[in-house]
Amino acid sequence: MHINATGYYIPPIRIHNDYFLEVNGLSSDWIFQRTGIETRTKVAEGENSFTMGRKAVTRAAEKLPYPIEEVDLIISAGYTPQDTVGTLAHTVQRDFNIPNAVSVMISSACSSCVNAIEIVEGYFAANKASKALIVCSENNSYYNDESDPNSGHLWGDAAIAMFISKEKVTENDPEILNVISHGLGHIGKGPEGVCLAPKEGKLEMPNGKDVFANATRYMIDAVNEVTAKSNVELAELDYIIAHQANMRIISNVLKNLDFPESKSLNNIRNYGNTGSASAFLVMMEHEKTFQKGNLVGITVFGGGYSSGATLIRF
Repeated sequence: MHINATGYYIPPIRIHNDYFLEVNGLSSDWIFQRTGIETRTKVAEGENSFTMGRKAVTRAAEKLPYPIEEVDLIISAGYTPQDTVGTLAHTVQRDFNIPNAVSVMISSACSSCVNAIEIVEGYFAANKASKALIVCSENNSYYNDESDPNSGHLWGDAAIAMFISKEKVTENDPEILNVISHGLGHIGKGPEGVCLAPKEGKLEMPNGKDVFANATRYMIDAVNEVTAKSNVELAELDYIIAHQANMRIISNVLKNLDFPESKSLNNIRNYGNTGSASAFLVMMEHEKTFQKGNLVGITVFGGGYSSGATLIRF
């Protein structure tokens, strides 16, 4: 599988840690020391997960080396949809006039983009599709309870879009060498670790310690598994990008992998936890950093629980 074009959208509003002192009683230093977050993104008035997703697709489509009408699979992946019936995938299909695509929405929390890549792999293997579009758009602020001292200060908003083809289209297309995922609802607190009840409008993390411990363990396992399946040594990776949930989690993952922090790319300090978009947003923002032949491992963990990883050669 090959990545043909990518695009992202980051909303303009930034909420600084100072804001939360009066809202949930946490100081800026306390938040930064425990999360690595200094500011987080927030949609402007009139924006939502659908508007962000469409903007990400528009930016990716500007670089697409073939007509967008050739896309035959659209997957919207995430956990903060504007609509669960007329989904983001169907909205994109209509707005960009992609008549021959299967359109579906999937969710495995912050692992959703990796799972979407794996679904694309399956459609390609079954010869049911040859060109796919993945859109991940998280409007966490819509569901967030900012007064919650456990997690109200963690979340950011953002969207990414990625066109993937079964065969290489241009010589510069990064190649997805391997992708793996695991459902982990049976371990730890599982579905009680992170919760979102849309009718009540609350995104909560009541069991942060359990999330921390399992995210660290299973992101390590995932990156080890995907490299082993690709016959690649961990030391051969030029960069590792982890889900941007908490800088202490990321640091623990790197320490236990004995992987240098200088070869880890992050954006959590400025954006907060942007959910399923986060790790791939880091990749897209650092596109000019990668040299031809670079190997990049992406490892993720989602509330619920779930984990996954992918290995990409640029």
